[in-house]
Amino acid sequence: MKPCPKLHPETTSSSSSPESGSPPLVSLSSAGAQAYLDAVSNRKLASPSTLSSSSSLPASPNSWGFSTSAMASATSLASSESPGTLEDVAAPPKPNPKRVLLMLDMQRFMLEEEPVGVPAAKAVYRNMEQVLQHARASPHPPLIIHVRNTGDPGEPDEPDSEGWQLIFDPLPNEVVIDKRKNNAFAGTTLGTYVAPDAEVVVIGFQTDFSVRATCSAALGRGNEVILLREAHATFDRIEVLHGGGITPAAAIEAEIEAELEEAGVHIFEMKDLRGIFEDR
Repeated sequence: MKPCPKLHPETTSSSSSPESGSPPLVSLSSAGAQAYLDAVSNRKLASPSTLSSSSSLPASPNSWGFSTSAMASATSLASSESPGTLEDVAAPPKPNPKRVLLMLDMQRFMLEEEPVGVPAAKAVYRNMEQVLQHARASPHPPLIIHVRNTGDPGEPDEPDSEGWQLIFDPLPNEVVIDKRKNNAFAGTTLGTYVAPDAEVVVIGFQTDFSVRATCSAALGRGNEVILLREAHATFDRIEVLHGGGITPAAAIEAEIEAELEEAGVHIFEMKDLRGIFEDR
C-alpha cells in the first residue's frame, strides 16, 4: 500500500449541511458560473486600499530548496536595503475580507512522484499556480489563507520536514494556519479570519478529506463556497471492502464535486477564474 499522510477524519453531522430545501444550485457550465457571479454583483464589499503594486508569482518547484523562513528573511533584507518613496515601493493592496482564497494542504510532498504524490500532480500544480497568481494580481485581492496539515512522525507531512513545507511561499499579508483534522475550521483560528458572510474559494488537497470536510463546514457557517475543478486533487483509492479494486483519483474527485454541489457548493471551471476575483 502506498505511503500517504495519516488521516485525522472528523465526523461532520448532517446538520452542518444545508437541508434539501436549499435554493437552486449553480450549473457546472461556464454559463452557470457567470450567472452566479452576476447574481452577487450587487453585494456591498469592504473598500480596499487604492494602492496597487505588481503581482508576485508563486514560487516554482525549482525553489523548493529554500525554506519559507529563509525566503521571508531574504524579502525583509531586500526591503531594508532598498529605500524609496511611496511611489517607488508601493504597499500591496489591502485584502478584501469578504472574499477568501483558501489553499488547503498545498504541501510539497503532494507533488512528489507516485505513490507519495497525487497522480495529477503536474497538472494540478499549474492550475493552483494560476489561481494564486490571479488572486495576488487582483486590484482588490482576496484574503489568501494557506492551511498546512500537520502529520505524525515518519509521515510525509511530519512537521518541519521537506514534504511538510508549503508549495508556494506566503507573502507578508497572507495567513498561514496549521491543522490536525480534515476540517480546517476544527481546532484552529481559521474561523477568526473567515467571516460567516465571506465568499470562500477553495483549492488544494485532498479532495475526499480536507477539501470535502472544509467545504461542508464553511457551508454550515453560512459561507458561499466555490470549488475550482482541476485545482484540487487526491490519491487513487484502494477498495479494501470491495475486492481490493482501485478507484482512480479522477473518479473520486468527480464524485466529491457532485456531492458538494448537491450540498450547495458552486463548482467552477478554470476558464471561469478571471471573473472570480473581479469586483462585483
